[in-house]
Amino acid sequence: MFSLRALARIALLPCLALVGPTVAAGLPAGVEQGPTVEGVTEYTLANGLRVLLFPDATQPKTTVNVTYLVGSHQENYGETGMAHLLEHLMFKGTPAQGNIMTEFGRRGMDFNGSTWFDRTNYHETFPASAESLDWVLAMEADRMVNSFIARKDLDSEMTVVRNEMESGENNPRSILVQRMLSAAFNWHNYGKEPIGARTDVERVNIERLQAFYHLYYQPDNAVLIVAGAFDADDALRLIAKHFGPLPRPTRKLPPLYTDEPVQDGERQVVLRRVGDTQLVGALYHTMPQASPDFVAMDALTEIMTAAPSGRLYRALVDAKLASAVDGDNWGMRDPGVVMFFAQVAGDDSLTKARDAMVGALESVSTHPITAAELERVRARALNEFGRVINSPQAFAASLSDSMASGDWRLFFLERDRWRNVTVADVQRVAVEYLKPSNRTVGEFIPDAQPNRAPAQASIDVAALVKDYKGDEAVAAGESFDPTPANLESRSQRFTLANGMKVVLLPKKTRGGAVQFALQLHQGDERSLIGRDTDGTLAAAMLMRGTTRRSRQEIDDALDASRARLSIGGNGAGTQVRGQTVHEHLPDTLRLVAEILREPSFPASEFDKLKRERQTDVEAGRSDPGDVAERALGRYGNPYVQGDVRYVPTVDEEARNLEIANLDAVRDFYTRFAGGSHAELAVVGDFDAAAVRPMLEELFGSWTSREPYARVPEPLVAKRAKEIHAETPDKANAVLSGELALPVNDTSPDYPALAVANFILGGSPNSRLWERIRQREGLSYAVYSSLDASSFEPNTSLTREAIFAPENLLRLKTALNEEFGRAVRDGFTDKEVDDAKKAMLQERALARAQDGRLASELVKQAYLDRTFAFSGRVDAEIASLSTQEVNAALHKYVRPDAFVDVFAGDFAKKQ
Repeated sequence: MFSLRALARIALLPCLALVGPTVAAGLPAGVEQGPTVEGVTEYTLANGLRVLLFPDATQPKTTVNVTYLVGSHQENYGETGMAHLLEHLMFKGTPAQGNIMTEFGRRGMDFNGSTWFDRTNYHETFPASAESLDWVLAMEADRMVNSFIARKDLDSEMTVVRNEMESGENNPRSILVQRMLSAAFNWHNYGKEPIGARTDVERVNIERLQAFYHLYYQPDNAVLIVAGAFDADDALRLIAKHFGPLPRPTRKLPPLYTDEPVQDGERQVVLRRVGDTQLVGALYHTMPQASPDFVAMDALTEIMTAAPSGRLYRALVDAKLASAVDGDNWGMRDPGVVMFFAQVAGDDSLTKARDAMVGALESVSTHPITAAELERVRARALNEFGRVINSPQAFAASLSDSMASGDWRLFFLERDRWRNVTVADVQRVAVEYLKPSNRTVGEFIPDAQPNRAPAQASIDVAALVKDYKGDEAVAAGESFDPTPANLESRSQRFTLANGMKVVLLPKKTRGGAVQFALQLHQGDERSLIGRDTDGTLAAAMLMRGTTRRSRQEIDDALDASRARLSIGGNGAGTQVRGQTVHEHLPDTLRLVAEILREPSFPASEFDKLKRERQTDVEAGRSDPGDVAERALGRYGNPYVQGDVRYVPTVDEEARNLEIANLDAVRDFYTRFAGGSHAELAVVGDFDAAAVRPMLEELFGSWTSREPYARVPEPLVAKRAKEIHAETPDKANAVLSGELALPVNDTSPDYPALAVANFILGGSPNSRLWERIRQREGLSYAVYSSLDASSFEPNTSLTREAIFAPENLLRLKTALNEEFGRAVRDGFTDKEVDDAKKAMLQERALARAQDGRLASELVKQAYLDRTFAFSGRVDAEIASLSTQEVNAALHKYVRPDAFVDVFAGDFAKKQ
């Protein structure tokens, strides 16, 4: 999907690379070139495989995306969840490749797969190299037709899939969506989410699953997308080499001929489960994504839900009937749905919220859409399209979803429609579709003359996109090598008059993108006693109004500057993250300064913020993940209530929010806010000579009244313990475990410990992953991580997993056995060598992402470090021996010393 909501979801020596569509002088045999639009060129192989190439040397990484045009839409009776099961089994390997997930982990590649109604895709991102691209293409071609899809793999993966299913069942919103879809659709498979029915998944016939694979996983039903830094001619040659020999199938794909009839009356769903907050939703049938009306519905969704100006937001949140509202416009190949939701506190009236929601949605005929409402969401949508086009990875994902809806060029066509959609278009679709007879939340009421939504005629997508040309391709940036030495040579470090440390890293980027990060430190251990809630609320209030602008005007200014901005924090500090483009960086920085230095703290927004936070806290009472995390943080915590290091109970946190008042929050800001103890980093396409004096003007005189001293975080020795927390009626359970280690990130043993953790549980081919997920299928997600301090010798080794409550004993046994085996026997030379290579690849990939670079530069400035430190860690990792890794593991890790919290519905499973 590439609706506005989906787009927001889907984060040195100069050498300009003006990359555009590369057309080889002589195409490989059997390859035909198709249309080119804005740098994307389509090719077709003789076996029917479609290929999209989008070369862009701006970021030194490459994404390969293989999309199969099969999802839950294609599943027959008794086969629900089959497409999703195949997504999992496609990582189990082939005779030639072995376990593919293990190979990814060994190479340090980012990867994943996903299943939706009309498609399944697999994608990999890796530092650009011809060798890696060759391996990925060979692997994807191999598993397209040679995957095992074996009974033994299905048996081990079955519990993993169930675990994923149960994780979703813990989420009331997820289950409510499933129930609403099943009520809204009488016959079409869009009424069944891709996760499938539990009984179908548990009883799947391996022969039918294999037949499903051989039917749909074929070159003529697939689209290969390569985006990022690569040579187009070389890539096309490799694609022909690896995919060209695959034969074109002789079978014909079965037609899909079910059309959902127009809904003829209100429908209602009531879901009763354990929980702490209420939800109300309204769903309406709409049109296919290819329809000219889809963008109008997308605009209507934003007009209804955007905070703080959205109609639903005003009708429910401002009226104190709900704490939050949102909406989703699902674009699919066949007519889809639009959904709206409101989160309602447990002691508030769900009926009043439902009536207010329906009233706001279905009153457009008497309260018409305005031009101002449309222009506001249009600016935001077009900014999102620009951001996606400027990111090869996000662009590849969007093109994949476009193919699922009919053709990749729909992405550009939809952008063009956003430019041209009118108030009359939005008004018309609101009146035609948001009506009682098309709604799923109400009761059935007979009506002699029903007022129904229009029936949908089929759309000829091929004719729709024929001869489409699009805009000029977006200008690419420079080819940039993100080695520590190159990054350091480009970085400019200086200090403003008030003490704020600044790092600028200018470089040409695709579309002129700029990322920035700002970190403000405040107070000390004594002055922050009892002020953490005030600090958290003060940070959250900054974007809700200044002395010159309202919350909505701030949002409008960000949209006008094609900018994104997030601000959060607590008593000890405030963090700012943002992005914009070259020409709007000055305006964006001025707006950031205004937000930070001139907040107005409007009372109406403070009241809404408190309600939102209180609802969030209450929602965590029965969530296994929140319960486990809080219990782990509280166990052995030596600090008094009010200390910023203290972890409150749910009741204490709720009480803190209840008694919080605006005067105290304003006082906190007045006392502690300032730029005297701060770090700022800007990375991307900007003029450093112009930005430097501007930063001095904006922030150089902004000083902090209160002194700052970092609150120390010394190691706290905790006695090993196993804690069980009951969360009734939750299908999924959670483990959170921790072991405190007396090291920091400058300790001689730290690199060896990092490698040991990577082998043990920090990668997709780790021992925990291979045993607990791959072999025994006990958990959808299991891993360990190392959270190292840069100050005191206080590093946390954590381990986490989600699992079915009935598998508690098996999970504990596997976990303890693997930790014990590692400490007792150590790791092999091959494990250590593979881990070192993969970790260095991951570190290189992180340095190729500008947002992470900005955050890293802020951290460096705070710690008085440079990229020399990063390069030194790389070298230390590369030089480690197996003996050193095993020695560090044996020295610090005791399997019986963990504090483990298990949260779940264990009573019911006994």
